[in-house]
Amino acid sequence: MAIPTLDAFQVIGDPSRRKMLMLLSEDSLTINSLADNFDMSRPAVSKHIKILYNAGFISIKDIGRERYCTLKQDGFNELRNWISYFDRFWSTKLKKLELLLNNKPIN
Repeated sequence: MAIPTLDAFQVIGDPSRRKMLMLLSEDSLTINSLADNFDMSRPAVSKHIKILYNAGFISIKDIGRERYCTLKQDGFNELRNWISYFDRFWSTKLKKLELLLNNKPIN
Protein backbone atom coordinates (compact mmCIF):
# COMPACT_ATOMS: atom_id res chain seq x y z
CA MET A 1 0.00 0.00 0.00
CA ALA A 2 1.50 3.31 -1.08
CA ILE A 3 1.73 6.13 1.45
CA PRO A 4 0.11 9.26 0.00
CA THR A 5 2.16 12.42 -0.33
CA LEU A 6 0.54 15.11 1.78
CA ASP A 7 1.17 18.83 1.86
CA ALA A 8 2.88 20.26 4.91
CA PHE A 9 -0.38 21.28 6.56
CA GLN A 10 -1.90 17.82 6.18
CA VAL A 11 1.28 16.35 7.64
CA ILE A 12 1.22 18.51 10.77
CA GLY A 13 -2.58 18.25 10.99
CA ASP A 14 -2.25 14.90 12.73
CA PRO A 15 -1.62 15.16 16.51
CA SER A 16 0.56 12.04 16.56
CA ARG A 17 2.85 13.42 13.87
CA ARG A 18 3.04 16.78 15.67
CA LYS A 19 4.07 14.93 18.84
CA MET A 20 6.70 13.00 16.87
CA LEU A 21 8.12 16.26 15.54
CA MET A 22 8.21 17.71 19.07
CA LEU A 23 10.03 14.64 20.38
CA LEU A 24 12.51 14.80 17.50
CA SER A 25 13.13 18.49 18.19
CA GLU A 26 14.86 17.40 21.40
CA ASP A 27 17.06 14.68 19.89
CA SER A 28 17.36 12.08 17.15
CA LEU A 29 15.49 8.92 18.09
CA THR A 30 15.35 5.37 16.82
CA ILE A 31 12.06 4.32 15.33
CA ASN A 32 11.53 1.95 18.27
CA SER A 33 12.23 4.61 20.91
CA LEU A 34 9.93 7.00 19.09
CA ALA A 35 7.22 4.32 19.00
CA ASP A 36 7.53 3.81 22.77
CA ASN A 37 5.92 7.25 23.23
CA PHE A 38 2.68 6.21 21.52
CA ASP A 39 -0.18 3.87 22.27
CA MET A 40 -0.44 2.52 18.74
CA SER A 41 0.92 -0.40 16.78
CA ARG A 42 4.43 -0.34 15.34
CA PRO A 43 3.02 -0.45 11.78
CA ALA A 44 0.91 2.64 12.57
CA VAL A 45 3.99 4.44 13.90
CA SER A 46 5.92 3.39 10.80
CA LYS A 47 3.17 4.82 8.58
CA HIS A 48 3.39 8.20 10.37
CA ILE A 49 7.18 8.15 10.11
CA LYS A 50 6.97 7.41 6.38
CA ILE A 51 4.59 10.36 5.90
CA LEU A 52 6.98 12.67 7.80
CA TYR A 53 9.88 11.34 5.74
CA ASN A 54 8.10 11.72 2.37
CA ALA A 55 7.10 15.29 3.24
CA GLY A 56 10.71 16.23 4.07
CA PHE A 57 10.19 16.78 7.80
CA ILE A 58 12.60 14.04 8.88
CA SER A 59 15.53 12.04 7.59
CA ILE A 60 16.17 8.42 8.47
CA LYS A 61 19.70 7.13 8.89
CA ASP A 62 20.69 3.51 9.40
CA ILE A 63 23.33 3.12 12.12
CA GLY A 64 24.10 -0.52 12.73
CA ARG A 65 20.82 -2.34 13.22
CA GLU A 66 18.96 0.80 14.28
CA ARG A 67 17.18 3.41 12.16
CA TYR A 68 17.45 6.96 13.53
CA CYS A 69 14.97 9.72 12.76
CA THR A 70 16.21 13.32 12.70
CA LEU A 71 14.38 16.56 11.93
CA LYS A 72 14.99 18.14 8.53
CA GLN A 73 14.30 21.72 7.52
CA ASP A 74 12.74 20.95 4.12
CA GLY A 75 9.21 20.22 5.33
CA PHE A 76 9.18 23.31 7.50
CA ASN A 77 10.11 25.62 4.61
CA GLU A 78 6.63 25.35 3.06
CA LEU A 79 5.07 26.25 6.42
CA ARG A 80 7.47 29.16 6.97
CA ASN A 81 6.83 30.58 3.48
CA TRP A 82 3.07 30.42 3.95
CA ILE A 83 3.19 32.01 7.40
CA SER A 84 5.66 34.70 6.21
CA TYR A 85 3.20 35.75 3.51
CA PHE A 86 0.54 36.41 6.14
CA ASP A 87 3.01 38.06 8.50
CA ARG A 88 3.77 40.59 5.75
CA PHE A 89 0.06 40.93 4.95
CA TRP A 90 -0.91 41.71 8.55
CA SER A 91 2.10 43.95 9.16
CA THR A 92 1.07 46.09 6.19
CA LYS A 93 -2.56 46.25 7.35
CA LEU A 94 -1.59 47.12 10.92
CA LYS A 95 0.86 49.80 9.73
CA LYS A 96 -1.93 51.40 7.67
CA LEU A 97 -4.25 51.26 10.67
CA GLU A 98 -1.60 52.89 12.84
CA LEU A 99 -1.17 55.71 10.31
CA LEU A 100 -4.93 56.16 10.09
CA LEU A 101 -5.32 56.28 13.87
CA ASN A 102 -2.50 58.84 14.13
CA ASN A 103 -4.03 60.98 11.36
CA LYS A 104 -1.00 60.52 9.09
CA PRO A 105 -1.21 60.11 5.31
CA ILE A 106 -1.34 56.56 4.00
CA ASN A 107 0.94 55.93 1.00
